[in-house]
Amino acid sequence: MVHHAHGVTADYKIDAYRLAQLGFNVLVPSLFNMFGVPGTNAHRPGRRAAGQALRRRVPRQDGPRPGSTSSIEWAPIPARTAAIGHCMGGRLLDSVRGRSIRGCARSSSTTLRVRDEPETSHRPRHAFKLARTLKCASLVFCGGKDFIATPAIQGPLWESFMANGQPVEWHAFSDANHGFRHPDNDGFQPHYADLTWPIVTDFLLRRV
Repeated sequence: MVHHAHGVTADYKIDAYRLAQLGFNVLVPSLFNMFGVPGTNAHRPGRRAAGQALRRRVPRQDGPRPGSTSSIEWAPIPARTAAIGHCMGGRLLDSVRGRSIRGCARSSSTTLRVRDEPETSHRPRHAFKLARTLKCASLVFCGGKDFIATPAIQGPLWESFMANGQPVEWHAFSDANHGFRHPDNDGFQPHYADLTWPIVTDFLLRRV
């Protein structure tokens, strides 16, 4: 499980426990800690700002870089493995493309935290291009009221997922907010949080 911009928050710990109860072995690395930002989540004073500064400094087109301490890069991947990411974590899941991942579940309403922005030296490949390279089944949730991955962006992104030739399960909720699964987020919507959880577990049980 690859965390969102808030870090490894309580909902991640609860989800990891619930997945373990279903028989999965779950790994939830704190990527901010690996890059020297202390603490568990961004609700600690000053940590959100530190995390934002880190994301601006570290190239994100392929996730954490080879040679870093990121478990995404160096951990051996069992034959039956899935990756789950919310918001920023969903965007970082593209770092595992081409490896032996059986399924990618991009939860929350932000899909890959995709913005309508130009390619730069910091992020030379837009998510539209990266989505075409995925070699695993994907589950995506997106919201009609998402202010980052807006509906205008979701259309081309869906086309990119369809173009990679892998199974895609796409769920769009017209009145869902950005970060609808995160209880401490202003856009938290418990109805959708409850609705999406069995969809995620069903996907994992079928694909992994």
